[in-house]
Amino acid sequence: MTTRPAVLVARGVFPEVLARLAQHFEVESNPDDTVWSAAELSARLQGKAGAFITGSERIDAALLDAHPQLRAVCNMAVGYNNIDLDACTARGVLASNTPDVLTETTADFGFALMMATARRITESEHFLRAGRWTKWSFDMFAGAEVHGATLGVLGMGRIGQAIARRGALGFGMPVLYHNRSRLDAAIEQQLGARWVDKATLLRECDHLVIVVPYSPASHHLIGATELASMKPTATLTNIARGGVVDDAALAAALRAGRIAAAGLDVFEGEPKLHPDLLTVPNVVLTPHIASASVATRRAMADLAADNLIAALGCGPHAGRPPTALNPQVLSAPTP
Repeated sequence: MTTRPAVLVARGVFPEVLARLAQHFEVESNPDDTVWSAAELSARLQGKAGAFITGSERIDAALLDAHPQLRAVCNMAVGYNNIDLDACTARGVLASNTPDVLTETTADFGFALMMATARRITESEHFLRAGRWTKWSFDMFAGAEVHGATLGVLGMGRIGQAIARRGALGFGMPVLYHNRSRLDAAIEQQLGARWVDKATLLRECDHLVIVVPYSPASHHLIGATELASMKPTATLTNIARGGVVDDAALAAALRAGRIAAAGLDVFEGEPKLHPDLLTVPNVVLTPHIASASVATRRAMADLAADNLIAALGCGPHAGRPPTALNPQVLSAPTP
């Protein structure tokens, strides 16, 4: 009798996805959705050939060295800064993420967060709930225009392009963008977007939406100097990753009125966040939920499961994970 590979599902996930995995593997799951410490994660990876993980699990060289039997780590997220990809590749461990399936939902949320920020929705709701609304006044929570205002997109990948489409086609917004590489002219024309350098983007946009991936190079890409160069009437929306924006500098800029408002779905050190962000009224705060529609989260979980099943040689796509980050390890000799 052939022994089935053992896998770890590190966080809570849809029961149907666990059932799919159980058709191929011996599955250890986390029904309480506990966020394990590094030591707890390592203990539970004993004897596991694969792991279904999320952004809360750090996969680094030390962990991989402690578990030489591990063959695949499959992230239920687009970003993979929680995975040391070089260390995985060097040890022949397949890593994967879940791109594409969350693009439109995340763009919807990013645009909604930008609009809520511009139109001061959170401030006004808190005002109403506190029983402070006693009369109408001409300037009560008067915010910034969205329609026709200049949209700035920092990072023009799939999600950035989807946000640009919403702004240009739905709201008549001129779109400026900055990216490491410029888009093809045909795509720029389709989006109504114009490439500018970062300084020009910050100086000229009315609403800045940040969608760059996190890396050491993008750490504090937006700090005090960059915030000071923006219009005092501008807003900033971050749906990228915590650490791309210097949260302390942002809180100080909001308090001083150097920019008008901010909308944040990601934070440095989340789920903790800089305490100063809780003391300024002109910020909309959400707990990393940009991809949180039921259909999209299910699609993300299914894709992560597809990757794990294929990476461990099972299912109709055995040996061909759909969204491998380092597919070269599949054909490399075992180290």
